[in-house]
Amino acid sequence: MNEFIHTINNFLVTYVLVFVLIAIGITFTIYLALPQFKYFKQSIKESFQDLFSKDKKNGISALQAMMISISAQVGTGNIIGVATAISLGGAGAIFWMWVSAFFGMATILAEGILAQKYKVRKDGHYIGGPAFYIKLGVKKILGKKVANALSVFFAIAIIIALGCAGQMTQSNSIAGALKEAFNIENYISGIVVAIVAAFVVIGGVKRIARFAEIVVPFMAICYVLVAIFVMIKFHSHILDVLSSIVKQAFGLEEVIGGAAGIGIKEAIRYGVARGLFANEAGMGSTPHAHASAHTKNTVSQGFVAMLAVFIDTAFICTATALIILLSGADLKLSGILLSTQAFYLSFGDIGVKLLAICLVFFAFTTIIGWYYFAQINVLYLFNSKALKYFKAIFVFCIFFGSLLEIKFVWELSDLCNTLMVLPNAIALFLLAKVVKQELKKNNF
Repeated sequence: MNEFIHTINNFLVTYVLVFVLIAIGITFTIYLALPQFKYFKQSIKESFQDLFSKDKKNGISALQAMMISISAQVGTGNIIGVATAISLGGAGAIFWMWVSAFFGMATILAEGILAQKYKVRKDGHYIGGPAFYIKLGVKKILGKKVANALSVFFAIAIIIALGCAGQMTQSNSIAGALKEAFNIENYISGIVVAIVAAFVVIGGVKRIARFAEIVVPFMAICYVLVAIFVMIKFHSHILDVLSSIVKQAFGLEEVIGGAAGIGIKEAIRYGVARGLFANEAGMGSTPHAHASAHTKNTVSQGFVAMLAVFIDTAFICTATALIILLSGADLKLSGILLSTQAFYLSFGDIGVKLLAICLVFFAFTTIIGWYYFAQINVLYLFNSKALKYFKAIFVFCIFFGSLLEIKFVWELSDLCNTLMVLPNAIALFLLAKVVKQELKKNNF
């Protein structure tokens, strides 16, 4: 079964998912006339203008919504995923990761706008996301039955992918990192993580938002500072590394034409794929956070969403890439082994422990962000009473996941993650005109 699901995953990711997400990004980039440049200044303004505002009666602030979004985007993929992209696609993969983020900014702008336009109020808070804009927006085009079916399909897929299987994979990553670096038993890690996560989510959306608002900036700033230290330590290699990223992206460092073609292909494939998974643009997850924000109009949170993708890739993913490439780590290593060697070469023995701490923070914030996204879809399918049972399942998955060898759970999570993209992609293409109308209506 594990091998069967793995085969399906490989096919969907390689031949469907990457092309669909890039197509969406290119479509909105052209259709909205380069919104990445046109609205970048506005995205900064909208993100931080309510930093000290207390007017959050009907929802969370734009900044809190962005931090919840980033808490989910910044996960183990920003360390292990980037390392894998470099080991399989070379330094040039980073260039294509930047390219995928550029197009992803246009995609996430559309998702943020649609999430705001079709959000609903439930139990005193705004909630929304793809299930809502599929049901309420797409039904006018494809009919009520088809729209309902697509929205339910999305909701079920994201609950399994992020709310259950995804929680097991993240807690397993935390337990593995703490066992390797500090020799802490897996069950102890599982108990502690489950208790802390339960404390955060039982407090509801306000506590989740407050947690993200405090922890995410601290985590991101510390990680960037780590990268800056590495840049200072290996400053004489910076220009060579930047040059190799650009040259290898286009195969200019290869010796013969055939090898160049293969180099370019692999750089694009792994750079784009890992970039898309890191920033989650088009995947239908982060719009849930942006729907919850209390905003002055439907488009402002779309601008905030753009900045979240930029921060995730330009700062966090790039920080990992620079740590690996500047340290001189052996690129023949893959994933966690490559990251571990890079931290060791940069910081010595303490580097292994530092990497473990980074992985723990990244994975835990992902647990909280993913729970929030899954919770909204539980509310969409059922009611607030069902949340009690879902929270119990959530806590159990965290503890149980820390104890297992869970290759099958990883594959199941990835499959559902891929499947939830498809109805969201259909909705984005069909509702592109609505996105443009909302921008025009608000004088953008």
